[in-house]
Amino acid sequence: MQDKPLILVTNDDGITAPGIRMLIEIMNKIGDVVVVAPDSPQSGMGHAITVNNVLHCNPITIDEGPQIEYSCSGTPADCVKMAKNEILNRTPDLCVSGINHGANSSINVIYSGTMSAAVEAGIEGIPAIGFSLLDFDWHADFRAARKFIEKIALNVLLNGLPDGVILNVNIPKLKEDEIKGVRICRQANGYWKETFDKRKSPFGKEYYWLSGEFINRDKGQDTDIWALENGFISVVPVQFDMTAHHAIQKLHTWDI
Repeated sequence: MQDKPLILVTNDDGITAPGIRMLIEIMNKIGDVVVVAPDSPQSGMGHAITVNNVLHCNPITIDEGPQIEYSCSGTPADCVKMAKNEILNRTPDLCVSGINHGANSSINVIYSGTMSAAVEAGIEGIPAIGFSLLDFDWHADFRAARKFIEKIALNVLLNGLPDGVILNVNIPKLKEDEIKGVRICRQANGYWKETFDKRKSPFGKEYYWLSGEFINRDKGQDTDIWALENGFISVVPVQFDMTAHHAIQKLHTWDI
């Protein structure tokens, strides 16, 4: 039996991002840490995997911590696949992804590289958590969330997670004494109303910047958006089985 749990740490902001450095520090208090993370930012990559190019995954030393680290040229999902199949000699007891610079609440979970890494771990049978802070600043202060992140991770190690379930944890941009606690929530019903800023290069070629506005259609007080807007950390259990079970009976009535 292992003395300490084996914890895989990854992210989508890149291996040098302040968020993952804080997450590594927290996980070093809990177990033996192996980091496999992208060598450059991969935000918004969703569950993309590398199929038409080679992957590079090299040992790297970034600080003096006890963790073992690898820098990977691929996506967050690639990192988890590489860790599970090529780097680790046993299945991790836990995979944590983040701490993301920016929110992954509501529909953002679909686009998130942070959460896709956690989902990939879940597919591989590894209990997994994605952590995100509602602050896009590269120099965001992650310290307020330390004790909450540690407690959530310890609970997953102690209690496990249901098969096929991953936790999506979002943290409001508040000081530690301003965070009211943790709420178990459902994903809010929201979407992005996109706009494209059309511009022209000095060479006369048109190009676009994607922007948009988040629209929250959900006024429920049991959602992640409500929790975050009211000073709570939100914890949403998500699953990678995307079957719309409630629609199966209706589709059976079709003449097909």
